[in-house]
Amino acid sequence: MTEESNNDAFHANTEPAKTQGNTKYIAQAGSEPGKMGETNPDILHATSNGAEPTTVDETPPASVHANPKHKKTEASNQPTSYVTSEPPMGDSKQDIFHGWLATDATSPLKHQSFTPKTWEETDVDIKVTHCGVCASDLHTMRSGWGETLYPVCCGHEIVGIAIRVGSHARPGIKIGDRVGVGPQGYNCHKPDCSCCMGGRENYCPNRIGTYGERYPSGAGISYGGFADSTRHNSNSVFNIPSGLDSSSAAVMLCAGATVYEPLKEHGAAAPGKRVGVIGLGGLGHLSVLFAKTMGCQHVVAVSRSEAKRSDALALGADAYIATADEKGWGEKHASSLDLIICTVSDPRMPLKEYLGLLRPKGTFCQVGIPEGPLPQLDTMALVLNGTSVCFSDSASPGNVREMLGLAAEKGVRAWTETRPMGEIGEVVGEMEKGRARFRFVMVNEGNDERMKQ
Repeated sequence: MTEESNNDAFHANTEPAKTQGNTKYIAQAGSEPGKMGETNPDILHATSNGAEPTTVDETPPASVHANPKHKKTEASNQPTSYVTSEPPMGDSKQDIFHGWLATDATSPLKHQSFTPKTWEETDVDIKVTHCGVCASDLHTMRSGWGETLYPVCCGHEIVGIAIRVGSHARPGIKIGDRVGVGPQGYNCHKPDCSCCMGGRENYCPNRIGTYGERYPSGAGISYGGFADSTRHNSNSVFNIPSGLDSSSAAVMLCAGATVYEPLKEHGAAAPGKRVGVIGLGGLGHLSVLFAKTMGCQHVVAVSRSEAKRSDALALGADAYIATADEKGWGEKHASSLDLIICTVSDPRMPLKEYLGLLRPKGTFCQVGIPEGPLPQLDTMALVLNGTSVCFSDSASPGNVREMLGLAAEKGVRAWTETRPMGEIGEVVGEMEKGRARFRFVMVNEGNDERMKQ
């Protein structure tokens, strides 16, 4: 989704962070023409509050069918902060970011400039270094969950450097910090919002996603992390612990948070608890990692074939079920689990058989979101077994911070493959073919040179 940045375009110095109005900032330096980070005065287009986004197509579209050689991005463990010499544009209406955008449900992604939401003093601007690729991005690009607001810049597993911090941003964020944003782009935090006031901001009825939604204040439209920079309300911005690498942190902000909360709330660490994880992808592999890290005594990974057995055991699973290769798996493993985290989003899943794996009073938690309805439930069987069926959406900010802290303390690392941001079109094609093991993370290599992790 982005061209690689030009490292020579950044010149660090030791000046203190400057102030423009009430806002502290680090300038967003330019790069080669047509590449991420470019600021070209000829393509600036202001938008009024709530107006349709203005974008400019700058590069040829990225093919979603090509399959280039994978390029790994190595990581360092020494975080750094930096200050550059030139200030950002003073008129927030003319701020221009660049990213890889979907313009409709079928066309290849295009590298374009776009105008972020109108700056507010509660906001933080982030120079993106890493962004994980989630299945939600694919669903949104193709309008799989309903009509998407195009053009859309996806990506909600974002890690980068805070380069501008509003005067009313939440405490604890300063320029140069390594920070991240997950799928929650905005929560209202109104005194009469029981969700926000009760620590359940992820269920705020006024929340909007990190990309593709209009801000209720009329400040514009949310844009995600397949870009050079991104802007979000500070309440949705998380500090990344120093002991956690950026690729893992990015993936955990959505995939990790989505499974961590139900594992915690349904007592995965309780003595004798047997937990099943259906699907061994981005969410599934983190379900296994976090279940074992939290102290679950027995974790069973469930996938279609034997292809991922060795990976599941390497992640820490105690047992493995291959539903397509193991005849009679439903009867053989019936009534053997207390909690199931189902990460698959295929509406054709064998739901009846999955539910049959639960012991009496067991819980089935669906976190994958299909584009169609789930299979019909056998109500009588559920009643007779006392089975609970529930759903879960990401995690509260409190649980996200707890998860990141636990991962840093215990050395939890996601299984990721890093690719240059400019290869996002190819990566989308590979995702559609199920080639992720277990999460692609796009890297703005020029930006990452300033904040190696």
